[in-house]
Amino acid sequence: MADDAKIGKPWRDDELDAIIADYFAMLAADLAGRPYVKSRHSAALMAQIGRTHRSVEFKHQNISAVLDELGLPWIPGYMPKRNYQNAIFDAIDRYLTLHPAILVPAPALQLETPLTSAIFVDPPTPATAKQSIPERLKRLVQKFDPVERDQRNRSLGKAGEAFVVDVERKRLAQADRGDLARKVRWVAEEDGDGAGYDIYSFDPLGNERLIEVKTTNGAARTPFLLSRNECEVAAERPRDWSIYRVHLFARQPRIFTISPPLENTVHLRPETWRASF
Repeated sequence: MADDAKIGKPWRDDELDAIIADYFAMLAADLAGRPYVKSRHSAALMAQIGRTHRSVEFKHQNISAVLDELGLPWIPGYMPKRNYQNAIFDAIDRYLTLHPAILVPAPALQLETPLTSAIFVDPPTPATAKQSIPERLKRLVQKFDPVERDQRNRSLGKAGEAFVVDVERKRLAQADRGDLARKVRWVAEEDGDGAGYDIYSFDPLGNERLIEVKTTNGAARTPFLLSRNECEVAAERPRDWSIYRVHLFARQPRIFTISPPLENTVHLRPETWRASF
């Protein structure tokens, strides 16, 4: 039963730890396709910590918002709400520090997604004014940097590339271009990195497509890295080169495409420097 004395009062660390642990238990079930009932989890939490249903649901949405900033999947139905209580950042930090496997996606699934118009979506529009981010959240994102995490995770990158190879072959086959489908090449796998793109494909008319795949388990707005070589190839062959941004990969992959000039779609800024003597 909810404790009326807690209404409007900040959540204690033990309460935050309890709801975050339960949230991740539901998220694990969701990603694995196991059935679970949100209302039962909420009722058990309310009984455990004495918070109202409204308070519990709102905190679930706060957790979703933080996971979205971290480039992690979040539970459908708990849409992110970003009016945070600062203590939630420390609580999520504690949980992820103790459970680092959450940051590493499960082994790649054999995705048999049919080629439908639902796979391809519009890219997000560049933000004109960045919403103010709490300093503690900035430090949390720096600690569990989604850009570096996705870049380092070769199994995630390879799984995303394999998914796009399959999508391209199906797309061409459905356009009655089985001849071109058979010529699609996974360049990054066959020849190694360095070409400035991952997949060699075609449009239905036979024009070349040079596809650079960027994959994340996070949402569409999760940032990503581009190499100097990729940018140079994009500038040299703007009509052929494009990014396939694969997102929501752990649950229901979606793709949006970005073509040069890249500055029309994304904000680009240098973040690394090469030091030499």
